[in-house]
Amino acid sequence: MDEQVMRAGRARFLGLDYQAMLLLSCLFVMAFLPVDLACAGEQNTLNQSTGERTSEKLIPDCKALVGAPATSFDLREVFAKSAVGADEGLELSVVHNTKSKVAEATIENGQLTIQWGKVGTAEITVRAENAAKGKIVDVRFNASVWQPDYWMLAMTVLGGLGIFLLGMKNMSEGLQAIAGGGLRRMISAVTDNRLMAVGVGTLVTTLVQSSSITTVMVVGFVNSGFMNLAQAIGVIMGANIGTTITGWILALKIGKYGLPILGLGSFGYLFVRGDRVRYTSLAIMGLGMVFFGLTLMKDGFAVVKELPAFEAWFARFDASTYIGVLKCAAVGCVLTFIVQSSSATLGITISLASIGVIPFETAAALVLGENVGTTITAWLASFGATTSARRAAYFHVIFNLIGVAWITAIFSYYIGLVNLLLDQDFFRRLAEVDAPTGEAVSVTVKIATVHTLFNVVNTILFFPFAGLIGKLLERLIPKKEHKEKPHLTSLDIRMLETPVIAIEQSRVEVLRMGEGCWKMMDWLEELSAQEVPDEKLVQKLFHREEVLDTIQDEIVAFLSDMMAANLPHEVIDEGRCQLRMADELESISDYITTILKFYLKLGNQGHAFTPEMRKQLDELHRMAKGFLSMVVEGYRQRNYGVNTRAKTNSSEINHRVRTLRDNHLQQLTEKMVEPNVNIAFTSTLNSYRRVSDHTLNVAEALAGIK
Repeated sequence: MDEQVMRAGRARFLGLDYQAMLLLSCLFVMAFLPVDLACAGEQNTLNQSTGERTSEKLIPDCKALVGAPATSFDLREVFAKSAVGADEGLELSVVHNTKSKVAEATIENGQLTIQWGKVGTAEITVRAENAAKGKIVDVRFNASVWQPDYWMLAMTVLGGLGIFLLGMKNMSEGLQAIAGGGLRRMISAVTDNRLMAVGVGTLVTTLVQSSSITTVMVVGFVNSGFMNLAQAIGVIMGANIGTTITGWILALKIGKYGLPILGLGSFGYLFVRGDRVRYTSLAIMGLGMVFFGLTLMKDGFAVVKELPAFEAWFARFDASTYIGVLKCAAVGCVLTFIVQSSSATLGITISLASIGVIPFETAAALVLGENVGTTITAWLASFGATTSARRAAYFHVIFNLIGVAWITAIFSYYIGLVNLLLDQDFFRRLAEVDAPTGEAVSVTVKIATVHTLFNVVNTILFFPFAGLIGKLLERLIPKKEHKEKPHLTSLDIRMLETPVIAIEQSRVEVLRMGEGCWKMMDWLEELSAQEVPDEKLVQKLFHREEVLDTIQDEIVAFLSDMMAANLPHEVIDEGRCQLRMADELESISDYITTILKFYLKLGNQGHAFTPEMRKQLDELHRMAKGFLSMVVEGYRQRNYGVNTRAKTNSSEINHRVRTLRDNHLQQLTEKMVEPNVNIAFTSTLNSYRRVSDHTLNVAEALAGIK
């Protein structure tokens, strides 16, 4: 039975195989037949004709918007250079029209008229016959009627914009990860030297690919006390120069390679484990997404150019007058405020200008407005921040507003300067030349030049007066009557856009915790020497412990959100280190307050440590305080080798605690000691040992020891 089934199956298989071979053979023969079977009827008609017949492509394919007026061609001009010529005896006729309801073609007095109908595509064949010459020429072309799909248009533009923005984000993250510690060192190197600050702002913005991110970061640093106003002003001016690199990236001649670059980068990012290679691939993938998104936006906007209503709407934004320039600048400002990215609006502007929807002058005015719109982000970030942080944000607004005000006042001369600059041989060689005339550089290069020149010239003009502007801001925005304390809460979530730099801000907060613990040790030393403790100083110490608790909570929330993102291992390791250090420092502050409570409790009970006990505790306190100061300073200086000395200091303190405790227990057998004093002394010794242990843990976290 099984054998019969197998035979039957084999027979069916062979039968199918023979059928397939027969079908393939037929297809093979048909492919090499000299006559196209699909056109056999037409071929027979041609063979029956006595004249010499040819087919030429003399009329291009036509496309019209539904409801468009009729289109006419002078057929005598069309056939003038053909085999039939343009003699008086030329006979013209429409011999084939697949869909007359789409495009009805008629010929009268040598004119071909196409009446457009419903949406679709018609294939039309026009024949010209010259009996005298014995020549016949057929011209075949397609006539299409289309209707815009506004939904697909919107989705194409929005999709392209989304891919563009995601590409900018990926490119930013990749470049940040590659720069890594170098980027943080640049931020730390900012001094009151404005020239250096401008350079740092330019480099950082080039890496993070967003002036908004840089300025928000600066406001955050000023708010947390890491940076002062003078430093912030220099960095903000540099950030405005650095953001112009986006325009030059878009001016590269690699737009058509966006999708291959995206694919190449994605393979490297997905399948390679090394951090440096992965994030280099992420940056490459982001670059590909930027150009692919830009291409999609151009394709979407290309349809707009063919729509009379949209073309008329864009024609309203004419930058030929001063009012027109201001109107275009206002549109650019509002658009950037909505999108919250000057790079995105720059991409939209370049897309519209490159396909001719808007002229170059209008695009230039939009770019000027985009420089104002990008200041909104930093201004919003300053809400609830310290006075210095608000001054930094307002400087960014003033810098761009004044710059746009004077540039728009001389707009025509400014455009002339840009054209003159690009007309120089040096810049013409750098710029993309439009084929085939070779007379003008591409509009993308022109827009990039407008953006760069605006920010460079403004920085040069503002640079000598930055100090005066800073003083003016101090008068316009005076300090509040109550003391302002730098804090982390208002800007932490925005800093997560730049995790490589955000980790530096959290490091500042960890350092503040270390400094707070050292101050608490200093105050404890002062209080322990007083017969009657200063009540205000006591409350100050307790309040500082509560502040450190709050800072630790903020750091934990900040780092937890940050580490949930896609980060390099270096940043993740440093984040874990900071979490551990914040926890250890908070524990140190708890034990310092515990020691103070023992002093206060003894005083309330009418007791006190003996002079010998106080001397021993003072010596132990100085050892613990010096140990803590050494570790905190090591963290400030990034001295990862401080762990070696920390182990020695910790061993000395622990040995000292054991010695004092043993001696104290020995003395209990020799003389009477108040139980409360005894408990307070041994508990204080144990608290100092715990301070030493937690300080050692901080040093080990700094050294990367788990």
